Amino acid sequence: MNLQQLQTELQSISNKNNAQILQRFFKTGPGQYGEGDLFRGIKVPQLRKLVAQYFTISLENTTRLLHSPYHEDRLCALLILVKKMKTSDENCRSSIFKLYMSNSSYVNNWDLVDLSAEHIPGSYLLDKPKTPLYQFAKSKLLWERRIALLSTFHYIKKNQFEDTLAISKLLLTDKEDLIHKAIGWMLREIGKRNSQIEIEFITTNYSNLPRTTLRYAIERFPEEQRKKFLKGIF
Repeated sequence: MNLQQLQTELQSISNKNNAQILQRFFKTGPGQYGEGDLFRGIKVPQLRKLVAQYFTISLENTTRLLHSPYHEDRLCALLILVKKMKTSDENCRSSIFKLYMSNSSYVNNWDLVDLSAEHIPGSYLLDKPKTPLYQFAKSKLLWERRIALLSTFHYIKKNQFEDTLAISKLLLTDKEDLIHKAIGWMLREIGKRNSQIEIEFITTNYSNLPRTTLRYAIERFPEEQRKKFLKGIF
């Protein structure tokens, strides 16, 4: 199986009506975060079936697919990389990591980040210095900053919270709502595993916490406790 066959299949299952819906959902209008992105109108389960068939294509061809103007093509490429990451030796994992980080400008919407960051840079850097994530956290690109934070989801699932908290703190003054939501989400995930650490972070940084972040972070709190936190009563 080759890239041309995969692209032909992607084209064959395209749906114009779904594409229009997705273009609205992913904010592709002028001035919006996904401005100019193109959609084929393919659902994620359909893409996963193709990934199962084509994940053995070369990294070179996967990179070509990642450079596609179509959102679903890029997502398909990323899901192929995720699958490769889980089944490859260390040399190949290193190549996938480098490919991902050097092509991060194509990981350019929240779903692309969220379905790949924890599995590629997050997974690869588990036992290595996290310097690349801190560099991304300071990037001018919204998506690289989200990659930095979402990569740490891999560590949260292993009850390692230090990098999530440190990167969250770096991003507290971020102007983007998609970053505010991501911080709140990661704090909530920490809270599922250690509520004391989540509460300590919220109370310590309360004055700098974006309102959206706070709402996401305390979403699972008991109602009375949630109301108190919204009022700044701890």
